[in-house]
Amino acid sequence: MPDRRAMLLCMDPSPSAPAGASADMLRPFSPPEQHIPRLRRALLDWFAVNQRRLPWRVNYTPYEVWVSEVMLQQTQMERGVDYFNRWMARFPDIAALAAADEEAVLRQWEGLGYYSRARHLLAAARKIVAEHGGVFPSDLEAIRALPGVGPYTAGAIASIAFGEKLPCVDANVERVIARVFDVDSPVKQDPAAGVVRRWALRLVPEGRAREHNQAMMELGALICRKKPRCEVCPLAEFCISRHLGIAEQRPVPGKRAVIKPVQAVTGVLRRAGLVFVQKRPPSGVWGNLWEFPGGRVEPGESPEAAVVREFMEETAFAVRVAETFGIIRHGYTTYRLTLHCFGLDLAAAGQTPAAQLTAATECRWVRPADLEALAMPAAHRKLADRLFAGKNQ
Repeated sequence: MPDRRAMLLCMDPSPSAPAGASADMLRPFSPPEQHIPRLRRALLDWFAVNQRRLPWRVNYTPYEVWVSEVMLQQTQMERGVDYFNRWMARFPDIAALAAADEEAVLRQWEGLGYYSRARHLLAAARKIVAEHGGVFPSDLEAIRALPGVGPYTAGAIASIAFGEKLPCVDANVERVIARVFDVDSPVKQDPAAGVVRRWALRLVPEGRAREHNQAMMELGALICRKKPRCEVCPLAEFCISRHLGIAEQRPVPGKRAVIKPVQAVTGVLRRAGLVFVQKRPPSGVWGNLWEFPGGRVEPGESPEAAVVREFMEETAFAVRVAETFGIIRHGYTTYRLTLHCFGLDLAAAGQTPAAQLTAATECRWVRPADLEALAMPAAHRKLADRLFAGKNQ
C-alpha cells in the first residue's frame, strides 16, 4: 500500500520554501503552492462568521489592542475580558494610565499575575506621553522600544492595530501551523520554531493582516485545540497531519516544566484594631506588592515555628501564634504554593516596637478595610478576603 505521506508530498514536486529553511526540513510541510490562496480565503471566511465579539475588536485602537495582548498572556479569554473592561473603565486611554500611580495600576492588575507586565504598561504609557505626544507610535521599531514589548506583542499591535504585514505567533498559531504543515519536532525549539515563524509570515495576505492574524489565533482557540475538532475545521482539506491521521500528535510537546511544591507560612499580626503589612522590593517575586510577612518552612520545622521565625527575621517583631486560619493553595507556572496562615499577637505587651525590615521596603499598620486598596499577591488577597471581606472593620 502506498505511503500516505509520500502521496501528499508528490502533490507538489517543487514546493516554494520560505527563505532560510533547509529543503529536508520544509519538504514534508509544503502544500501545493496554488492551495495557499484557498487556505487564506477559507480561514478568513470562517473568521467572518465565527469570530467572538470582544471589546477590543470594536474600534481596534492601538491602546486597546496593546492592553488586550498583554493581558491575555497567561490568562484565559473569559477572565481577560472581565479584567480588560475593568481596566478600561479605570484607565480609558494612554493619558489616564500615564497619570496613574503604580499602586493603583498594580491593584487593578491584581489576580492576573506576572506583575511586571502591569509595571511595563505604566512605564510604556509614560514613555508614549513623553516621547510621542501621547499618541501610540505606528512604527514597528518604536513599538518594539516600549518597555515590556517583545517581538510577539509588537507584531500583534503593528498588524492588528495598524495593518502591517506581520505574523502573530502565539501558542494557538503554533498549534495550527504544526498540524497543517506537520511540524514533527517541538515547536518551542529550533529548527521547528523558525519553520513555524516563516510559515506564519508566508500565510499573511496583503492588506488583510488584521483579520488573518486574529483568525489564526481564533482557530487555534476554538477549533484547533489540544483535542482538535477536525470535523468542523475550515482548513481540514489543507491539513497534512489530519490526512496522515496524526493531528492529536501535533504539536510535538517539548520538555515539561517541573512543578515544585512549596510549603510556606504567613501571619496576620493585629494590634489595636490595625493589621501589619509590608511592601516587597520592586525586583523579584511579587515586586512592589503588599503582603502579610512570612516565608518558607524549613525542613523539619513546624509551620507554627516557621511563622514566628520569619516574623523575627523580616521585621524583628517577637510574635506568638494566637489562632490558625487554615491553608490556602495557589498554583503558579513552576510551583504549587501551600500557604499556612496564622493570626498573630506581639509576644510582649506594651508599646508597639518599630519594625526593622529585611525583606521589604515599606510597612504600615492599616485598618482591615484599607487592605482593599492595596495590591497584594493572589494568595494573600484570598486570605484578606477570607478574614475581612464584607466586614466593617
